[in-house]
Amino acid sequence: MSPLDRPLAGELRIHDLAEERDNTAAAPSGAGRMARTLVKEGPLRVTLVVVEPGGTIAEHHAPGPITVQPLDGRLAFTALGVTHEIGPGQLLSLGSGIRHALSSADGCSFLLTHGQPPADAGGD
Repeated sequence: MSPLDRPLAGELRIHDLAEERDNTAAAPSGAGRMARTLVKEGPLRVTLVVVEPGGTIAEHHAPGPITVQPLDGRLAFTALGVTHEIGPGQLLSLGSGIRHALSSADGCSFLLTHGQPPADAGGD
């Protein structure tokens, strides 16, 4: 289903994460990763990210706090000068504005949850 045809907000929604992962992985981006927004409601964003084997996401920062929850595979998450290897059953949280990068040697998928700061909070 096209992102324009599927709801991203609502009072109650249930996502089949395996199906979402398969749909996301089936749309190669050429960038080594694919992403599909599952929830976009007020300040809350939940995105399913699939990283191909050897894929990376270059260093960047998010204006609000984030969590990374691996669904399958393992990823190397680098922040504050330290690399953390995380996999299914783990949840990484990171504060607002902290620069970070990640990679996955064998490929992985994860849920990225991020909160948007209030419009009057400033930021860059």
